[in-house]
Amino acid sequence: MLEQITDQPIEEPAAETAPRLVAVANQKGGVGKTTTAINLATGVAAVGKRVLIVDLDPQGNASTGLGISRAERELGSYELLMGFAPLSQAMMSAAVPGLFIVPSTADLAGAEIELIDLERRSFRLRDALQPAVQGFDYVFIDCPPSLGLLTINALVAADSVMVPLQCEFFALEGLSMLMGTIERLRQLYNPGLEIEGIVLTMFDRRNNLAGQVAADVRGHLGDKVYETVIPRNVRISEAPSHGIPALLYDHRCAGSMAYMRLASEMLKRDTGVMAP
Repeated sequence: MLEQITDQPIEEPAAETAPRLVAVANQKGGVGKTTTAINLATGVAAVGKRVLIVDLDPQGNASTGLGISRAERELGSYELLMGFAPLSQAMMSAAVPGLFIVPSTADLAGAEIELIDLERRSFRLRDALQPAVQGFDYVFIDCPPSLGLLTINALVAADSVMVPLQCEFFALEGLSMLMGTIERLRQLYNPGLEIEGIVLTMFDRRNNLAGQVAADVRGHLGDKVYETVIPRNVRISEAPSHGIPALLYDHRCAGSMAYMRLASEMLKRDTGVMAP
């Protein structure tokens, strides 16, 4: 499937579709958050959806993982947040047809401090994206590994939150903190915010603890946890150094196949129809 789409020309987003905005968030780093954002977005784009990634992490790993060099990032999420550029100028096309990205620029590192003194500081991203994202089917917001103002902006703008969760000892403790933040933001700013789902990542079936954590998470959150589990996979780790998603780097590897299943499962949940 992916070999067939990569030779097609990239088209500009059409108008008049209602996008779903999904924040990909976890305050703990190293859980596969950015990897999930770029590969899930690629998988959704591969079945014909128009997808935008907003790289809201100052580290800019989502931008790098999609082959956007720092020299190319003249405008990005910082300029979008601060009102210096509209979405149409801040976004760039990626190597996958139908996939676009608002890259992270160096200035985003100081945005947390600058946002404090701005009006509607928690609503900056929502104001910048709506209604500019009309024409996309999905918008994935890759959040930084913290619960600061950048993540708050993402959660206020989003319809739902997807939480990548590594199967390790402290997973449930960190998840509890994030759920508490989501509930407070739901009460204060965004009553429609939902849990899109919990994605178990870096799963190693040989590790008894990983299986126990997975069982505990499913016991606590039930069907909010996706059936699809993302395995620990070398090819997924290699892909960012080549500036392409794992689904393009090696679409037959176990990790890429898992992300395609995850994309299909997410679309099925959202629409009730399994993706082709």
